Amino acid sequence: MNVYFHTFGCKANQYDTERVRQAFADAGVTVVDEAEAADLAVINSCTVTHESEAKLRRYVRRQARAGRDAIVMGCAAALDEGALAALPGVRAVVGGADPLPVLRAAGLPEERVDPVLRRFSAGARGWLKIQDGCDEHCTFCATTLARGANRSRPIPEIVAEAKALTQHHAELVLTGVHIGTYGKDGGVGSGESETSLGELLEALLTAVPDARFRLSSIEATEVDDRIARLLMEAPRHVAAHLHAPLQSGADRLLKRMGRHWYTAATYRARIEWLADRLPVFGLGADVIAAFPGETDADHRATLALIDALPFTYLHIFPFSVRPDAPAARMSGRVPEPTARERARELRALGDAKAAAYRAARHGGRADGVVCGRANGRVDVLTEDYLSVYLSSQAWDGRPRLDVTVD
Repeated sequence: MNVYFHTFGCKANQYDTERVRQAFADAGVTVVDEAEAADLAVINSCTVTHESEAKLRRYVRRQARAGRDAIVMGCAAALDEGALAALPGVRAVVGGADPLPVLRAAGLPEERVDPVLRRFSAGARGWLKIQDGCDEHCTFCATTLARGANRSRPIPEIVAEAKALTQHHAELVLTGVHIGTYGKDGGVGSGESETSLGELLEALLTAVPDARFRLSSIEATEVDDRIARLLMEAPRHVAAHLHAPLQSGADRLLKRMGRHWYTAATYRARIEWLADRLPVFGLGADVIAAFPGETDADHRATLALIDALPFTYLHIFPFSVRPDAPAARMSGRVPEPTARERARELRALGDAKAAAYRAARHGGRADGVVCGRANGRVDVLTEDYLSVYLSSQAWDGRPRLDVTVD
């Protein structure tokens, strides 16, 4: 059997796909890189926006038209009430990311699944999933419903996986659904005392000293002093980059979103404190445009906060109705033309800040990790999340090298 894997969504989803891919390969299946060569497509789904689910349905139908069956797994599958199963060519819908039921759905023997992910299928960067689920209840989010409560992996298990992955990858990205709460679920489910993300990072740096670790999305106010110290004191080992979801710069909206653990002021204070101490600092954020009840004043507050902080890129998401999330029932829906204009203004500001940061870094040296090759160029990612492109002829083959930002 030839099987092709396709992933929609976040780094946690990408990690989950790799674990299932490895389980299929260990079971003797031929994993192919092109859908056209496959008998079966395993599709890892995302439910974060309406558009992500629409893309999923179009992709499944495309597989069916090509005469290819599909197994749909992941977050959208976990919340499916029959719509995905009814699509043509869908052999099974498997909620979540446990490899065993996906193997079963493909008619493969349910052998023991290696708990350690040994490598990613491509690139010098790999993802290292440290926890799953979330105990918060943001009113716009269906991911918590799909993935459940916070569940942290034990430090020894994560360290063992990091050692395996760094045989193939120069950078590992610590990922999950809410990584700032790592270890807060009562000792990673084993009855031990609580631990923390900072403690995990220290263990990883000790066990795998040659790797560069990067934090994926983390709440600004969850970057405690222990993590901040590692960012400042170990720049070759912990990338000087945070993706800190903002969502809104208006406290009234943050409350409506259920994001009770920070305000615009506490977010700003933590980011400014870090920026003052890091000579190089890549900073990204997610922002929701036109959340229900957002006024012109709320939108201006968000623009003002973004303008005041040293963001180097933004991910802008116009509010998307998730039927299972509480925000779907909120009043005060922003008219579509207004929502589009607010999203456009936010993107324009994000683009301007990205260009200004790149210009400020022009000619500076950076610690780069190769993350791809195409069209005679090598794509190198710096510690502060900038892409630098080298000609393939000028590259000496090292997965990690110093580069000049152009």
